[in-house]
Amino acid sequence: MILFVTGTDTGVGKTVACAWLALRARASGMDVAYVKPVQTGLADGERGSDADLVARFARVPAFELERYAQPLAPAVAAELEGATIDLDELVASIVSRAAGRDLLIVEGAGGLLVPITGDRTMADLAGALKAALIVVARPGLGTLNHTALTLEAARGRGLAVDRLVIADWPEQPGSTERTNLERLERLHHRVELLPHFDDLTDLAAAAVPPLDLDAAAR
Repeated sequence: MILFVTGTDTGVGKTVACAWLALRARASGMDVAYVKPVQTGLADGERGSDADLVARFARVPAFELERYAQPLAPAVAAELEGATIDLDELVASIVSRAAGRDLLIVEGAGGLLVPITGDRTMADLAGALKAALIVVARPGLGTLNHTALTLEAARGRGLAVDRLVIADWPEQPGSTERTNLERLERLHHRVELLPHFDDLTDLAAAAVPPLDLDAAAR
C-alpha cells in the first residue's frame, strides 16, 4: 500500500507526520519505508533532508530520489538548474520501492497543486501512484480555508483522502484550535492529532498507537 502525504501549505509539518506514521506502522508490525520524490532547498551532500529526519527518528528505510538546491517548487527549482523532472520515472522508482513492503509513505512537496514539471503537479503524482492521501494541516487560523480547498482539489481529481492529520497540536489548545477541530471534523470523518514536540527525540520515544489502514485499503 502507498500513502501519499500532502499538506495544506508548505511548513505545516508533513515530515514530522511522516515519521509519526512510520513509527505507528512499525508498532503495528508492518514493513514500512519512506520516499521523498523531490527534495528542494539543499545542495548535494548537505545534511538535514526530510529523508534524514524520517530515517533518524522513525528508524525506517528512507529514500530521496531527486534534489535541487533552491528552496522552491520542484518544477521551478529544477528549471533553474537546467533540469526537467520526469514524473513517469519518479512513479516507476517509487513503485519499485513499494514492492514487497506492507506500506510505503511518500511525502510530497508543499501542497497538492505544487508543480513537479510543466503543468503536472503533486496531485498527478499521487494519482499515478493510486495512493490514498494523508492531508496534514495546521491547527490555527487559516486552516479551515486551506484544508477545505485541499480536500476540494483532491476530490475533484478523484483522489481518496484517508484522513486529516492536524500537526503541532498544542498540549493546551485554545478556543481557536478547539473550534477549528470541530469544523475540520465536519470536513472529513477521520481526523487525527499530532502532538507538538519541543524536541523530536520525544517523537522516537513516544508511545504511538497502531496505524489503522482499513479505510485506506477500502
